Amino acid sequence: MAKIAVIMYGPPGSGKGTQANLLAGKLDLMHFDTGRFLASLVHGGTGKKNKVISRERKLFDSGKLMTPSFVAREIIQHIRTIAKTGHGIVFSGSPRTIYESEKVLPILDRLYGRKNIYVLVLKMSEELSIKRNSRRILCSVCKSPLLTTYYPSRNPKHCPVCAGPFYRRTLDTVETIKVRLGEYRKRTEPIIEILAARKYKIYKISAEPAPYKVFNQIYGHLKKSRRN
Repeated sequence: MAKIAVIMYGPPGSGKGTQANLLAGKLDLMHFDTGRFLASLVHGGTGKKNKVISRERKLFDSGKLMTPSFVAREIIQHIRTIAKTGHGIVFSGSPRTIYESEKVLPILDRLYGRKNIYVLVLKMSEELSIKRNSRRILCSVCKSPLLTTYYPSRNPKHCPVCAGPFYRRTLDTVETIKVRLGEYRKRTEPIIEILAARKYKIYKISAEPAPYKVFNQIYGHLKKSRRN
């Protein structure tokens, strides 16, 4: 099942990154974590005095989506790099705006073929999104999130993956989460309808069960689709 492109959509906290990592490991895909990629662009050591980077950093930290033309340009360049390796690709939450999708999807069509592109939509209530995100903690070293709902300690100190210390993102305050949810509803969800009208393969899955149950559904859909 190599050489496929999977686009994972869902509100903040729906587990897009977790599911993309699981899928990448299972199918030998490259996980293009656009959120982490963009965070490294705006918070990296280089470009701090760059006016464009400063503008994008303010948008990123506020929870609003970054300038679509800037994002599309950076993402397309990275997609081409991944495709040259011969790997399939899985996105967690990108492209995020109609503008980005109009620029990115033709590239994916050309590199992977329309029949090999899958869109997975993780569905979850806004209440659960706020609850999950406001409790989110990540390892400062390996960046792995801790699934606090399933972790026995109420006050964990060390990452179970690498033993690094945890931190909370500025994006995960209740106020910022509400902004991010609004951005998802207004600017990202409409893409799904457009892709459905253009006959892309779209599967909608509840993100509320435990992650392994969600993954079993995702993998089952892809496996069945590739077999038909």
